[in-house]
Amino acid sequence: MSFLKEIDRRRTFGIISHPDAGKTTLTEKLLLFGGAIQEAGAVKSNKIKKGATSDFMEIERQRGISVSTSVLAFNYKDKKINILDTPGHKDFAEDTYRTLTAVDSVIVVIDVAKGVEEQTEKLVSVCRMRNIPMIVFINKLDREGKDAFDLMDEVEQKLGLRVTPLSFPIGMGYDFQGIYNLWERNINLFSGDSRKNIEETIAFDDVANPELEKIIGDKPANKLREELELISEVYPAFDRQEYLDGDLQPVFFGSALNNFGVRELLDCFIEIAPSPRPKESDTRLVKPEEQKLSGFVFKIHANMDPKHRDRLAFVKIVSGTFERNKPYLHVRQNKSLKFSSPNAFFAEKKEIVDISYPGDIVGLHDTGNFKIGDTLTEGENMSFKGIPSFSPEHFRYINNADPLKAKQLEKGIDQLMDEGVAQLFTLELNNRKVIGTVGALQYEVIQYRLEHEYGAKCSYEPFPVHKACWVKPDDAKNEEFKEFRRIKQKFLATDKYGQLVFLADSDFTIQMTQQKYPSVKLFFTSEMD
Repeated sequence: MSFLKEIDRRRTFGIISHPDAGKTTLTEKLLLFGGAIQEAGAVKSNKIKKGATSDFMEIERQRGISVSTSVLAFNYKDKKINILDTPGHKDFAEDTYRTLTAVDSVIVVIDVAKGVEEQTEKLVSVCRMRNIPMIVFINKLDREGKDAFDLMDEVEQKLGLRVTPLSFPIGMGYDFQGIYNLWERNINLFSGDSRKNIEETIAFDDVANPELEKIIGDKPANKLREELELISEVYPAFDRQEYLDGDLQPVFFGSALNNFGVRELLDCFIEIAPSPRPKESDTRLVKPEEQKLSGFVFKIHANMDPKHRDRLAFVKIVSGTFERNKPYLHVRQNKSLKFSSPNAFFAEKKEIVDISYPGDIVGLHDTGNFKIGDTLTEGENMSFKGIPSFSPEHFRYINNADPLKAKQLEKGIDQLMDEGVAQLFTLELNNRKVIGTVGALQYEVIQYRLEHEYGAKCSYEPFPVHKACWVKPDDAKNEEFKEFRRIKQKFLATDKYGQLVFLADSDFTIQMTQQKYPSVKLFFTSEMD
């Protein structure tokens, strides 16, 4: 198959939502259609002993939440699909924001009963900033929930989207009978039996046909006709270009747990979703069809296999082909690296691939060369932009709880920080280590993983800091900067890369500092260069 055909086959997307809207379950069901798994496991169900395939860390299985992004690939019809399943919990949003730099489109999952929730609003605003094409999937239709039109209004108002339904529910909750698919013009009846993998679909292109009453009954038939008429009056017709430009969002309804409405979503998705898109670097726009390889690291995961202490750097390929054993330039370190066993993914299962194409995600075994945001090329000196590292909002001293395991603790902290789980600051005054995270739940994850993956125990102490500000003086030799260093000595630290950080105890302190030392610039992300 030609290089351009391979690019055209790729669909790389992320699934985002508030926790519990059914994101991981939807991922599982999409894999089911790809023939990748035989029996999909739900995250919270105790009856099915098989946990969700995409949640592979022990702590995720215990909590029933996803804390790290997993990458899953499968073939469906003639397309190669790469899904990035992201954590919904707000304490792990940073991982999700980074993942959004690696996707070409997004599916937003919304719970029919709860509607649009806070985390969804934040994530969608990031997608809108980047004009990422979005499809909305309204989930859990077999439960009592809000009216379909009210939900679409809410999506438009709270998320600032412009929607058009491509499928529509017949009834809701107890009265839920199925879905009318406006995209394919057919009716999909709901049997309520989740054991049936694929529900029966009745081709039905004319809703005026009196046969409709026989299938779903008189009242629902009339109601459906009225609703479809209303849709055609109120909502814009679907236009693929508007969708690709991020100006129109199609909406699907279904129940991921019962595997209902998922095929419709997938069939439409592979037709309309974009193949790999160009990406901006610090020097130029890079197009996928260019012959030379370029790609960037958007995630690092340590100990995917606890027995082997391995670290994987996840690289999204932007242009060209990535070939096994071929040397590539690591731009930041300006050195050439070769990879003998690049991995493709299916949750825990990894396989070695000889060649990968734009849109694909490759896992590279890493001995400590990579950090998040690094760029690989075939020699060109450029870096991809826009992979944020946020200012943490929670800070704690970290102490070694087992003096005999100091080395293991240090190594563990080092590797977990490289993953971007949290940020490490070393106080200049006494070299004490402070861990900063975006969410409080990360401390538990760090403690758990240090103990189970590195055999090291740690304890925490509160450290009253409001925000970390990266410091950049106009001139490091001027008197003002020297005074700033002297006065603020107790609150100065260095981050993992040796950059100076001011740990401010309140917004007021930050304002006062900026007024008093105007030549000392403070930044809230470490992307200063």
